[in-house]
Amino acid sequence: MNSTFPTFSYFILGGYLNEGKLTYFYFTVTILLYIMIVFSNTCVIVVICMNRSLHEPMYLFLCSLFVNELYGSTGLFPLLLIQILSDVHTISVPFCFLQIYCVYTYANIEICNLAVMSFDRYIAICCPLQYNTRMTTHRTFVFIAVIWLYSSVKFLITLSLNLRLTLCGNVIDSVVCNNHLVVKLACSTTRVNNIYGLFGVIITIVVPLVPILFSYMRILKVCFSGCKQTRQKALGTCAPHLASLLNFSFGCMFEILQSRFDMSAVPRVMRVMLSLYFLIIQPLLNPVMFGLQMTKIRNACKHVLGCKTLAGHRGN
Repeated sequence: MNSTFPTFSYFILGGYLNEGKLTYFYFTVTILLYIMIVFSNTCVIVVICMNRSLHEPMYLFLCSLFVNELYGSTGLFPLLLIQILSDVHTISVPFCFLQIYCVYTYANIEICNLAVMSFDRYIAICCPLQYNTRMTTHRTFVFIAVIWLYSSVKFLITLSLNLRLTLCGNVIDSVVCNNHLVVKLACSTTRVNNIYGLFGVIITIVVPLVPILFSYMRILKVCFSGCKQTRQKALGTCAPHLASLLNFSFGCMFEILQSRFDMSAVPRVMRVMLSLYFLIIQPLLNPVMFGLQMTKIRNACKHVLGCKTLAGHRGN
């Protein structure tokens, strides 16, 4: 007897509930967050690109980080805004897989970018005389290209494995498409997906973790053995990077807990916020943390805004 399985052209996002009057409040808050993310990240990218004194490895890595924030936010917010106002929370299969690809490549690029930035800070603090020869502009662009290419190829393989699955259902208990939840809907064997997924998680964690731990162990050694001025300079340089790294790590941990464990005891709004934390708070805080902490970026922003203001007065 031949077994037949239903085929689906769309997924139902089961994380949404009709909120009545609160719908427009959630929509307003969400669109304001998106505008703030786009504006702040775009401003810093423009400032870095326009100011030749910021065309250094550290700021080029930051530019890559901010471009990734825009990329990840674009993979989330437009669909989220549509779904908040919609009465039927469905998404076509191709768009669902596209969102999975965007969200997961964003997360992988983010952690890899932060890892390379930690290595850059290690060379700048521990080997300052060799910095210009070891971290050239060409090598910086190679690092950035490898990060983006590696993340893109890695999750193209994940998508190709998902496309071969036969699904038993089409209800995803989330407000966004989630790879783990899609695989759980499969009727066919998921052994290859699970093996590749486990391998991918290990690589995603171990590969960035090695340079991060190595870099900060050496930086801490310099801090403890150096003078007070050296410690202050090192901590001042690394503080926004460490804050961004910890914030992103906690956000990813919240998302993993939400998608893999029973969180029914937690209020639904809180569950949604925790699952989207790394996609909202990280892009929102990064330009603020790095922009305020790094003197060159802060001064360049003031210079650009000052020039625009002056030009506006002259025009009047």
